[in-house]
Amino acid sequence: MAYRRSVYITAKNILENRRRKAESEQEKRHAAAVAICPGIAEAERDMARFAADVIKSVSMGSDAEQYVLSLSQKNLEAQEKRKALLESVGLPEDYLEVKYTCPVCKDTGFHGGYYCKCYLDLLKKTAKEELGVAASMEKCTFNSFNLNFYSDEIDSACSISPRRLAQGTLNFCKKYAEEFSHSSRNIIMTGKTGVGKTHLSLAIAGRVIDRGFDVYYASVHKIMDALQKEQFSRERVEESISDRLYESDLLVIDDLGAEFSTQFTVSALYNIVNTRLNASLPMIINSNLSLSELEERYSQRIASRIIGGSERVLLIGSDIRQKLSK
Repeated sequence: MAYRRSVYITAKNILENRRRKAESEQEKRHAAAVAICPGIAEAERDMARFAADVIKSVSMGSDAEQYVLSLSQKNLEAQEKRKALLESVGLPEDYLEVKYTCPVCKDTGFHGGYYCKCYLDLLKKTAKEELGVAASMEKCTFNSFNLNFYSDEIDSACSISPRRLAQGTLNFCKKYAEEFSHSSRNIIMTGKTGVGKTHLSLAIAGRVIDRGFDVYYASVHKIMDALQKEQFSRERVEESISDRLYESDLLVIDDLGAEFSTQFTVSALYNIVNTRLNASLPMIINSNLSLSELEERYSQRIASRIIGGSERVLLIGSDIRQKLSK
């Protein structure tokens, strides 16, 4: 359970840039303060000298304690002098402090031998941004999944109301995300366009990322286009999409069945599904097609691999996107 190496590198670089910027700005403020009030530099020289004398006192033996107490008092007096000088020229007492983005870890990412919360938050944010769906994940959460868009009327085909079914599906997805591990089952999420499949799969992906797992989320169109470019284009590909498809802790394929079906796409889909099943790495597959339509569209070999090892999740109802656009 870990993010990709590029996520850690990006987060580390962001922290380093924050720290350099904060320290650079402090240096500028310090130079400006000293230019206005030269006495500040004298007070700071006294503080530095007292600190150096404390180190020297180690060799003084039994006389060191009293000497250190004396130096501490002088150091406090020098600090108070600097504070008074800052006040005399209208500057706040914390003007010369380094203003780190995170005062807890001072933009190092570590505090008390552990990752700082700011670093963990940055890793989550970076992992989502690398997928290109960070904004969508912010909007598509479990909390923002609105059951009021689903009817209470019993659906004759399913003998259950869309809202009750959506409530059960929401509860299942929450539990799945909270308990996700490499032993989690695959999910095949079906339903017509605009009934909430993408919303819930993004909510799962976002929560799983927040828990420290590597997730790859993409539409089937994006996946197939990237695979074809990787295989047939002469352009240099910086990162192999195959690695993401085959090695991520969780793979989410959105809109399966909407792609233009060719021998290449069918073969690529089988390789993705088969490789992940053999490696026991979970997948979530969304499709507007029913299970029977998936079996008709793809070979029995592929359909059985997708459906046979998956937990079926169904959503029914009218198109929520159309309701929101009105």
